[in-house]
Amino acid sequence: MNGEWPSAVTQTLQTLPDKPGVYLMRDAKGHVIYVGKALVLKNRVRSYFQSSARHSPKVRALVAKIAALEYIVTATELEALILECNLIKEYHPKYNISLRDDKSYPYIKVTTGEPYPRVFVTRRVVHDGSRYFGPFANAGAVHETIKLIRQLFPLRTCRTMNSDRPCLEHHIKRCLAPCAGCADPGEYKQMISSILLLLEGRSQALVRQLEQEMREAAENLLFERAARLRDQLKSVQLLQEKQHAVLEGGDLDVVGLARDGTDCCVQVFFVRGGRMIGRDHFFLQQAGEEEDAEVLSAFLQQYYSRAAMLPKQILLPAAPPDEAVLSDWLSEKRGSKVTLVVPQRGEKRQLLAMAADNAHTLLAARRTVAGRPDQETGVAELGEALGLDGSPEVMECFDISHIQGAETVASMVVFRNGEPDKRSYKRFKIISTEGKPDDFRAMQEVVLRRYSKKEWPLPDLVIIDGGKGQLSSALTIIRQLGHAALPVVSLAKQFEEIYKEGESAPVVLPRGSAALKLVQRIRDEAHRFAITYHRKLRGKRNLASVLDHVPGIGPARRKALWAAFGSIENIKAAGVDALAGVPGMSKTAAEAVHRFFHQRPL
Repeated sequence: MNGEWPSAVTQTLQTLPDKPGVYLMRDAKGHVIYVGKALVLKNRVRSYFQSSARHSPKVRALVAKIAALEYIVTATELEALILECNLIKEYHPKYNISLRDDKSYPYIKVTTGEPYPRVFVTRRVVHDGSRYFGPFANAGAVHETIKLIRQLFPLRTCRTMNSDRPCLEHHIKRCLAPCAGCADPGEYKQMISSILLLLEGRSQALVRQLEQEMREAAENLLFERAARLRDQLKSVQLLQEKQHAVLEGGDLDVVGLARDGTDCCVQVFFVRGGRMIGRDHFFLQQAGEEEDAEVLSAFLQQYYSRAAMLPKQILLPAAPPDEAVLSDWLSEKRGSKVTLVVPQRGEKRQLLAMAADNAHTLLAARRTVAGRPDQETGVAELGEALGLDGSPEVMECFDISHIQGAETVASMVVFRNGEPDKRSYKRFKIISTEGKPDDFRAMQEVVLRRYSKKEWPLPDLVIIDGGKGQLSSALTIIRQLGHAALPVVSLAKQFEEIYKEGESAPVVLPRGSAALKLVQRIRDEAHRFAITYHRKLRGKRNLASVLDHVPGIGPARRKALWAAFGSIENIKAAGVDALAGVPGMSKTAAEAVHRFFHQRPL
């Protein structure tokens, strides 16, 4: 405020109001590097620019990079908290405490807005009247849950119900076939109610419901339905036995915190109906110098801003400074009271200690993972080795994949601060080289399609998988598009050499260095993403080539069969009725497909 700061900052400091709101700090490039909230904007923001002797190293580093300030006034502190959450998710500021790998986590979606709801995994939460459960860090556990639900309950899985004949799923007793009018609406509704109880962790209530339905079915002489309910009841009771009972009752989340130097881990236990039904863990960035209470506040805001199901109570090791506001915000999201509790004794205190012990174990395991480079060090080392103006916080890497020119695809992976940002990944089906192998032309096509899009922000570094030829091909297009200052390099796989524009001698990173491990990881991720897409397209092509030999099966029916069955094996195993039930198929075409697979070997 005395002239040592940029004039834009000084002017903003003089106009700060005595009101609640949110403030944004930007660097010289215009990037948002910090977002914060305040009950009184003037007092909070000006405190950053007082004597630096009281500031932590992190705050001093932040303030040194501030080139511009913005603020948004809100009516209440609660509105400021909600706005802060949204802005952090939008900008991912470098100096905010953030969940490591904060990308798109899977949810379980129940389409309760449909007459006959479906249950499936999704990574997008849409306000369409459906019920969402999650987010879950372990995608494998989510798919196991879906598998269990489909074993227990004969749900429909098709996206549209436009068939007048039951499909294969109905014939093998895995769907009630509401599309063909075979399902009783009341029975289906009860089934969805049971699934919701299971996903909510209320297995005891589900047991009572299934027992009552089973008795009613037996009394009404519906023995087949009673037998199905009996099998579901046994499976749920077996699941109950596997779940660890930790309390007499109650729905709560237990948040354990562990710290080791600058590393920080949060472990969350989910307790529903007194039983532990699952857990997640998260590593936090930029949390090394913050107090436990501040770390917990940031975690609660980011985690529960995307959580689809909130408990009545959240156990914490320390009270966050904005406890009352957080409680009001969580209660508003849940639709009923949510309390934040710091237990001092008893079972809840023991649960909290157990969560903290698990978090410590995870931190220790993470430190001992072989070959795991320090990402921040790797980014800094790479920037220095390549002679860049600063650390390349955002890097994009491209790779090409094909077999003799067939199904040529390209991948673009994005790393932010040394970690993959999978939400920003892109994949491209190359058109210009179809049928003839030409990696140079393919690379030109993909960088043209990527860097001609002005609405996409530019990275700090572009990495091309390949040698001098691939680098030259990419540079020709990128420079023609007007990106004269964008750093572009290539990584040759044989000797792990990095080639720069205009330099014949490669940059050789020290073997075992964090920078080398980082670029190898980026290159390997680009290769993995490209080859996965290539294999997917090749699988579809192989399926198409087989069905091309079946009379009466053209592109539309071939596509419909692929969508319905997903593989040659499933099509081969299907009966004529199941094949005829596919949209667009006729009885004659179904018989032709069945005859093709069963009168001659594949």
